[in-house]
Amino acid sequence: MITFPNAKINLGLDIVEKRPDGYHNLETVFYPIPLCDILEITPVTKPDAPDYTFTMYNAVFEGSNDDNLVIKAYKALAADHKLPKVEISLYKHIPTGAGLGGGSADAAFALKMLNEIAGLGLTAGELRGYASRIGADCAFFIDNTPAYATGIGDILEPTVCSISGHYLVLVKPEVHISTKDAYSLVTPQKPQEPLTEIAQRPIHEWKDAMKNDFEKSIFAKHPDMKKVKEELYSLGAVYASMSGSGSSFFGIFKEEQDIEKIKTLFPGMFCWCKKI
Repeated sequence: MITFPNAKINLGLDIVEKRPDGYHNLETVFYPIPLCDILEITPVTKPDAPDYTFTMYNAVFEGSNDDNLVIKAYKALAADHKLPKVEISLYKHIPTGAGLGGGSADAAFALKMLNEIAGLGLTAGELRGYASRIGADCAFFIDNTPAYATGIGDILEPTVCSISGHYLVLVKPEVHISTKDAYSLVTPQKPQEPLTEIAQRPIHEWKDAMKNDFEKSIFAKHPDMKKVKEELYSLGAVYASMSGSGSSFFGIFKEEQDIEKIKTLFPGMFCWCKKI
């Protein structure tokens, strides 16, 4: 079985307050986009085969394969259900460390695939339960529709917003942003207007109302990243922002963009453009 786990972007992100457990409550809007990895899971019938094998292509995973979120998804289900032995292959196209949720998407899609392959009959709600144990934004990819996220990103509510008909440009600088450091530099503050309400406004109003709280501190530490956002606006973006804690940026455009021109403007960076 082959499937195509897709990325997401954060339409704004507010850090609301620090929690007693050291984490932060936030509010954001997760929006799925058609930038996809390729995930294949094949049942194995050889009796002496291991429970699973895992191979990843087009990316280097630092650490043991057992730490990969896809394998964590397999083990989470295997702890409660009988799963077949499988071979898992993952081709990465979604950049890692980009704020695009690629690893979480891979894990969520693995849960859905294993549920089907093993005939477990788990509901979407039950799959979301497993996903939430793997990563804060992992459950989003079970339903994979625009969602207003609160808590640590794990409390999801459907939201009505759309960038359909627009062109989306992604740019990822070769900068690693530590999520821990990103949070440590932000002063939490409750927003005056819920982000889900802002996201339902016309897109041309987002620039003056929607923000990503991580940008201020990250731009101070990495000034070149601010230039990426400014360049997207200079190209005519209706709205541009960093996604999550970075390091990728997206721009929403009314007109089709020349990807070769984009690559020239952002040499050495991952660039992607697609009509949504």
